[in-house]
Order: sequence, then structure tokens, then C-alpha cells
Amino acid sequence: MIKEEKKENEAFLEKSIRHLEARGFEDIKADLKGYESPKSFIKKSTGVAITPDIVARKDGSKYFFDISLKSEKSKLLKSKWLFLDTLSRLKANKFRIITTRGHYKFTDNMLADINLGNKTPIRI
Repeated sequence: MIKEEKKENEAFLEKSIRHLEARGFEDIKADLKGYESPKSFIKKSTGVAITPDIVARKDGSKYFFDISLKSEKSKLLKSKWLFLDTLSRLKANKFRIITTRGHYKFTDNMLADINLGNKTPIRI
């Protein structure tokens, strides 16, 4: 989810965090009241800040989560996912995508477009 969409989708972000807590994730960071904000990365060429929606730990591994909801700015979302996937591979972390009913097809098409078809989104 891109930064402009976070305010209108806070309820789904909270639901995703509750889902992750139920699955045993700890030290959860998110751009939400009551949680520490995750670290942002700035793309040098454009100056755009990239922040994962949720960062959590489980069994000693760090996970980056991004929420996939239908968006008009799909190009920005694709570049964010590619960056987070690359970053997670470099540091032996894990990257997962969370989606919900009504957004499955959009998410699958986006993953196929950027050759991340091997990723299976978490469906809440």
C-alpha cells in the first residue's frame, strides 16, 4: 500500500497486525498509533521514501509485509515490492504480501507483472 492510501485503510492494517500477532509474530512495527514506525528507505534517483507497511520478527527472522489493495498507482507499488523483495533477499530476511477478498486478482496480476509469481499472498 502506498503512503497516500494508509489513512483510508487503517482498519485493514490493524486487522493484518492482529492476524500476525495470532500467528506468533513479535516486535511488530507499523505506521499506526501505538506502534513504532518501521525504517524508511529513500530512493536516491527520485527521492521517494519507501516504507514497509509492517515489519515483524518470528523465530529469529525479520519479515517485511506489504498490504496489497487495488491502487491507481500500480507502478509505484510494483517498484516498492521489487525493492522490498531485493532488500529482504540481500539480508536473508523474508518478504510477504497481505491481501484481502476483492483484491486477489489485482495482487496476482501485479506479482506476475514483476516476475514475483512464486510469492503466495497471505489472504485475510
